Amino acid sequence: MSETRLDDAINTLKESGVRITPQRHAVLEYLLNSMTHPTADEIYKALEGKFPNMSVATVYNNLRVLREIGLVRELTYGDSSSRFDCNTSEHYHIICNECGKIVDFHYPTLDEVESLAEQVTGFDVTYHRMEIYGTCEGCKGPATQKH
Repeated sequence: MSETRLDDAINTLKESGVRITPQRHAVLEYLLNSMTHPTADEIYKALEGKFPNMSVATVYNNLRVLREIGLVRELTYGDSSSRFDCNTSEHYHIICNECGKIVDFHYPTLDEVESLAEQVTGFDVTYHRMEIYGTCEGCKGPATQKH
């Protein structure tokens, strides 16, 4: 992770009037370094050694604050636990049906589809979400991997 991204995120917190506690800083830094779209429990387990008095509720509260000011996206895919993503740019996710791994991929935004949906339905489209599902490299058996 570049120090610039962390510095920019901390400046966003300051501009929003949010206190930068050591726990909030650690949660933010963990998310910026993570490529796995972690759950709140995964973040808690990763940081509990550094902050033994921190609770899971503290992690959830910090994630809520980070989400509200736009530094984090909450991803919900029908299971019981949300995952969190510090990449707030327009991008999509591919999700492994076997292990639940989520990987970012970029594709030109679907502006034309949004525009068509508005024309056909009369809705004012606010956003869209696209998910692709499959089996990741790690979960594919040796017999099914491409050579």
